Parts: sequence; C-alpha cells; structure tokens
Amino acid sequence: MAFRIAFFDTKPYDEESFNKMNERFGFDIVYFKGHLNPNNVMLTKGYDAVCIFVNDTADAEVVNALIENGVKILALRCAGYNNVDLSAAEGRLPIVRVPAYSPYAVAEYTLALILALNRRIPRAVSRTRDGNFSLHGLMGFDMHEKVIGIIGTGKIAKVLIRILYGLGMRILAYDPYPDKELVAKYAVEYTTLDELYRLSDIVSLHCPLTDETRYIINEDAIAKMKQGVMLINTGRGKLIHTHSLIKGLKSKKIGYAALDVYEEESRYFYEDKSDRIIDDDVLARLLSFNNVIVTSHQAFFTREAVHNISETTLQNIADFAAGRSLKNEVVR
Repeated sequence: MAFRIAFFDTKPYDEESFNKMNERFGFDIVYFKGHLNPNNVMLTKGYDAVCIFVNDTADAEVVNALIENGVKILALRCAGYNNVDLSAAEGRLPIVRVPAYSPYAVAEYTLALILALNRRIPRAVSRTRDGNFSLHGLMGFDMHEKVIGIIGTGKIAKVLIRILYGLGMRILAYDPYPDKELVAKYAVEYTTLDELYRLSDIVSLHCPLTDETRYIINEDAIAKMKQGVMLINTGRGKLIHTHSLIKGLKSKKIGYAALDVYEEESRYFYEDKSDRIIDDDVLARLLSFNNVIVTSHQAFFTREAVHNISETTLQNIADFAAGRSLKNEVVR
C-alpha cells in the first residue's frame, strides 16, 4: 500500500511539480488548498505524512493532533521552520525540510530588488505607461564602491556576495560564524552589527528567524543606520519590526525598502485579494510608499527551485518510509 501524503496550502504550480516528480516515487498524494491549522488538522487522519509550507501552522496543538491522527512525519517544502513547535515534536514526530532549494534564485532576486529600488524602475514603468517620460525623481546611484551590509552569511548570502563583489561593492557582514573563504575571495569584512548599521548604504537580511534574530531590525537598529539607507528583506517577515520600519520611512531615515516577506503575510501572500479591500492597516500603509516594494514571498520562485523543492521533499519522505537516515531532519 502506497505511503499517503497530505499536502496543505497548495497552488496549481505545486501540484504540477509534485505530480511530475511523484512519477519517480509513487506516493499517494492528496492536495488541500487551505493552510494547516487547528481547525482543519482533522483532515490529516489516515495519512502517513503531512507536507506544509511557510504560512501553515504547526504549533503544539497541531503537532499533538498530527501524532494522534497517526501521522508519522512532517515534511516542510521550504528551508525555514519557525512555524513548527520543535519542542512539541521532539522525539515524537520527525521534522524534515528543504535546506537549499536554490540559493541562486533568492540571491538574484535580492539584487533585482536593490536595482529596482535604486533606479526607481517600478515608478518609471508606471509613468511611461501613462505617457509621462520625465526623469524627475528617478535618479539613482552607482552601486560601484557603495557599502552593503549582509546580515547572515549562509548559502544564499554567499551567492549574493559573489555577485556584489563583481559590481565593485564594499561588503560588510555580520554572522556568529564568520566564513574565512568569503574574506579571502571577496574581501568581506566581518564586523559588529552596530558598525554594519553605521557604515552601510544598503542592509540586506539573510539570517534565519530565531529568538535571537526576531526584530533584529527595530527602532534602535534603524537609529544607528545611515540617513537614507536602503533595507532589503528576503528572509523572514519578523526579522523587521514593521511599525519601526514605517516610522523610519516617514522620518526619511530609511530611504528605500524592499520586502519579499511580511510579519503577517499568511492572510495575504500567495492569494489573489485584488477584489477586496486590504484591511491590514500596516500592510496598506507600506503599499502606500512610492519608495517601498512589497512582493509576495516569491524570491525562491524559479523553475529550478520548484523542481529542487519537490525532489528533496519527496526524497526526505522516501528516506523515512524506507528506514534510512534523514539528512535533512530538523533537530531542536
């Protein structure tokens, strides 16, 4: 009898990718469009595995219910696992993830956001479509010799650093575990957070969301930054305290911001809400700034990344079903 998997928060592209990949594995897969949460966790009864994404809920209540329903493994088709209560799962429910689906996808998207903000590309496109070909208000700056501060130097940041080095930028970095190779090959300068904030023209976030990094960008951090700094977040929404960000934008301390993630994104991101009023006042305020870009957690979204996500996710489950070691298991 085939191993049964319940997928939550699925979109057409998920089904297409996983169905194609599943031709190799032969699992019995059922897709649910809604987010996994305490109200629908009963749907998991009778399944061997459950697969979730970034905006699903796997708190202690859900984890306990999964175990009661006979679920044997929880698979995340993403790198982050801050939405899972690891304490509740420890020793009772294995958790696996996709640690590196495509660092190139996110790194390249980060660069795209920086360039789009710097050269005011969304604003320029909107103008020309209205017949306005004026250059007033569209002036950017040369990236060459500007200072960028990278917080977190994991796989994605390493790819981004290689790109930025090619642009001739000075690269500062903060990470509890400095990478000597980055220093040697790309002249990366590891420094303190305070120094990074003080010197950087651009600050880009590439660290995981943990108790230590939650709201790493807050009012105090913003106060230490350069006037007119550019802030980029392709990591997790709660790395930035959004009210502090808005305050910084209003005071012009922050000159530009690009967010591919948002603190309360689960109600909106990946959904079509174009026929409704946005009743999240904070998100609506962010969208009102002409020097802010908000995108729907799409930095990962390339053909190669989606292929790698489906392959690694199903391989993780196949390894568990066959009793093999779980190389991508999340351990608290």
